[in-house]
Amino acid sequence: MDTDALSHGPCPVARGLARAGDGWSWLILRDAGLGVARFDEFRTRLGIAPNILTSRLKALTAHGLLEKRRYSERPPRHEYVLTEAGRDFLPVLQVLGAWGARHCGGGTLNRLVDAETGHTVRAVVVDQTNGAPLGTRRLRMVTAEEALAEA
Repeated sequence: MDTDALSHGPCPVARGLARAGDGWSWLILRDAGLGVARFDEFRTRLGIAPNILTSRLKALTAHGLLEKRRYSERPPRHEYVLTEAGRDFLPVLQVLGAWGARHCGGGTLNRLVDAETGHTVRAVVVDQTNGAPLGTRRLRMVTAEEALAEA
């Protein structure tokens, strides 16, 4: 996969995939969303090789999903925290996890809970205009050219 070409191409799905990275990157973002921030914590939780973790953290930082912050001068140590783009990616992970639990052999997700009500959040993607969950209605793709012609 030519991620450089995809990351600058016309398709937002391809651009998003190129920036969000591979499965390791998605798991790093998942753990960052759960409060993991330090290299050794990621390495231990994920069982990932240090060179791979270094590469993924560097890419996620370069693509603006994580921010690298120094928390110790002596010795120099950094933590990785979600940026706005990284926080905006968390619902994608929740929906993927719900899909995986339903269609890929079960399993449990950490529960996402509304901090004000205490109710469990059920991750779904809905049409902002009519509130219908995607996947429950027939959809068709309109090309960018067609959309411009309709405007």
